[in-house]
Amino acid sequence: MENENALLWEVTFWEFLFVTVMLAGSAAYLTGRAIARAWQPNLQLAFYIVLLAGATRFIHFALFGGTLLTVHYYIVDLIVLLGIAFIGKRIARARQMSTQYSFSYTRSGLLGWRARS
Repeated sequence: MENENALLWEVTFWEFLFVTVMLAGSAAYLTGRAIARAWQPNLQLAFYIVLLAGATRFIHFALFGGTLLTVHYYIVDLIVLLGIAFIGKRIARARQMSTQYSFSYTRSGLLGWRARS
């Protein structure tokens, strides 16, 4: 199958799903969780994900014949990875707030917490 360029993937949907969502997405989730555990700011998480998106583009290039220096697909990878990373950070932060500060906060769903009344 030759290049099936689409809006979100460059070569094939399965390659995008495997490399960007599963491999790099799991790394982004773990990065978000690590940033939450260290109580680091969102800007630091965004910086790490910018680097991870560059590594993801290299994997697309090296393994599947995608283009290395393309702004469009880099931004697509970056947006997907930022979303996964910030969800990972929010899940970890909700867990932190409800366990470390259980006297003040209780868990409210998967991504949130609320003050105890």
